[in-house]
Amino acid sequence: MTKKELRQKYKALRNTLSIEAIDEKSLAIANQLLTLNIWGKSFYHVFLTIAEHKEINTDYILNILAGKDKHTVISKSNFDTITLENYLLTDSTIIKPNHWNIPEPIDGIKIENSKIEVVFVPLLCFDEQGHRVGYGAGYYDNFLGDCNPNTIKIGLSLFEPEDRIKDVYKGDIPLNYCVTPEKVYTF
Repeated sequence: MTKKELRQKYKALRNTLSIEAIDEKSLAIANQLLTLNIWGKSFYHVFLTIAEHKEINTDYILNILAGKDKHTVISKSNFDTITLENYLLTDSTIIKPNHWNIPEPIDGIKIENSKIEVVFVPLLCFDEQGHRVGYGAGYYDNFLGDCNPNTIKIGLSLFEPEDRIKDVYKGDIPLNYCVTPEKVYTF
């Protein structure tokens, strides 16, 4: 299937999930993450959940990062440049939804992309080769392309993989791992 077809399919599948089902799957994904050998790093980037899009609840991951005393980095969208500006999440960080209802920091301590060692990547679906389908704007491809080549990219998926995404192009940044409620996929 193409990215456009997959976006439609997985948005529809997400809409069938109850809040309770998403919460259960999100907890299972967080527990799967604990099995990965990624916890010796310092700077972890995580997206904040857009609840009305029925995204994975990243609160469990935020709790793991806080419990492990890691530096948590969150993003603010720059709509002019299609990039993400990254900020350290602290106790004093003020988070407010932007005009697309994406929760974002108002301001704070900026973190350069080169410092980020692990990125938890949002997606609608992924394939068995480690390619992902996001919302299609390119923010994460631009961001991941600007990170250190050794940055670990971990997709978080409520669903198991497709065999193959037909229209992958060279600007698509593949994942190192994708974690579902049932399994960790390594690429």
